[in-house]
Amino acid sequence: MIKRSINIRGNLFEIQKPLVMGIVNMTPDSFFDGGNYNDFELAKIRVDKMVSDGAEILDIGGYSTRPGADLIPVEEEWKRIKDIVEYTSINHKNIIISVDTFRSDIARKAFELGAHIINDISGGNYDRHMFKTVSELKMPYVLMHIRGTPKTMMSKTDYNDLLPEIIDYFKKKIDLLYDLGALDIIIDPGLGFAKDYQQNLDLINNLNLFQIFELPVLVGISRKSFVKKKYGEDKTLEGTLELNKIALKNGANIIRVHDVKENRELIK
Repeated sequence: MIKRSINIRGNLFEIQKPLVMGIVNMTPDSFFDGGNYNDFELAKIRVDKMVSDGAEILDIGGYSTRPGADLIPVEEEWKRIKDIVEYTSINHKNIIISVDTFRSDIARKAFELGAHIINDISGGNYDRHMFKTVSELKMPYVLMHIRGTPKTMMSKTDYNDLLPEIIDYFKKKIDLLYDLGALDIIIDPGLGFAKDYQQNLDLINNLNLFQIFELPVLVGISRKSFVKKKYGEDKTLEGTLELNKIALKNGANIIRVHDVKENRELIK
């Protein structure tokens, strides 16, 4: 039985139907929309539009995790996101705010400003305090699968057996989080992160295997390079919708997207 609710600051939020998580990149160098919205005024317009288009969750990030991305200081990451986290918290009280970070200091500061969820691409690998922090704060936590770092991950696609290895990774980390007192975990197989073209497609087609954990599953397919490779440079939206359709049929509960309106229509 899949867990159908998450605890948001003491209130249960029911996941009765698939949810759309809109991507708000406050970075100059993200792979698709880097630099388009990293100005506060432009970001406010982006947030307001995503809400009106039907996003239930907004995922705000200040650190590009595209392949080959460089490290930035924690102060710079926080400076990029703090105003838009606060704006969203004040102006869109019914929206769940997710912060895309692997740093526990950012997680704590974001929580204090009104954020609800931490979306950690590193699965706790880059900051040894992250699991303890989200468990203490009782924040729902998106646990993603990755190998290496954004700079090295595409050289780490040599799995003996992809699906069992990812399932084993999740099992160990879920046990650790629960031992620390975490309340809510969402799992993300990490499409595009240390996975080659065929491995990404295999994961989407076998997404139902992750229901073994009885936890909500999030997928981030939107406009990634394997979508371009399969559908062509000028068909990344159509390709994203096609692959999200397969993911939804195979049990995805949350789809993380750049194009909220079109993906909301897909769910309908």
